[in-house]
Amino acid sequence: MGITERTAKRALILDAARRVFEADGLDGASLRAIAAEAGYTPPALYFHFTSKEDLYAAVLHASLARLGSDVAAAAATETTWAGRLHAAAMAFFGFYAKHPRDLDLGFYLLRGGMKPAGLGRARDEALNAALADALAPIADAARDAGLSAEAAELLVVDLFAHAVGLLLLAHTGRIRMFGASAEAMMDAHVRRQVGHLRDGT
Repeated sequence: MGITERTAKRALILDAARRVFEADGLDGASLRAIAAEAGYTPPALYFHFTSKEDLYAAVLHASLARLGSDVAAAAATETTWAGRLHAAAMAFFGFYAKHPRDLDLGFYLLRGGMKPAGLGRARDEALNAALADALAPIADAARDAGLSAEAAELLVVDLFAHAVGLLLLAHTGRIRMFGASAEAMMDAHVRRQVGHLRDGT
């Protein structure tokens, strides 16, 4: 099997795995179901992936790469730190607003409730690093505003938490209870944070 054929087969398996994971979740999915969706036998999957968890990590990593591309592209359209911070933060929110199933994929840690259930330490660390890379334009803009590296990371955490909370309210329909717009609330929060940085507060 040539490199091109292997790459195409791997992509086909990942597409099938994403559909199965979206439908059944990590715990409900099986390699047999993924293989059937891809049109292969289960043993054929082991040539490309060592386990169901390995497949899930690859699917999520691809999702985070798409997120990172969107965030970086948005930040690149701005020339000031304030513009880049706002654009990057809103691109993060916008990606998951448009792709709620990608947000679902990212919550694999909570599949057992509030007690985290990961994919194995090495995979979890690699996925955390990919998420940090995707959010890096926000941290970079915050540092350009004069924040220390530690303070910039805390701002990223703040914006991440705010976005995820609003996205959960939006995707579950709970935001309608308050007659509010999740996007407008995220935009207002980002602008407040930019204002605090400008004021030095």
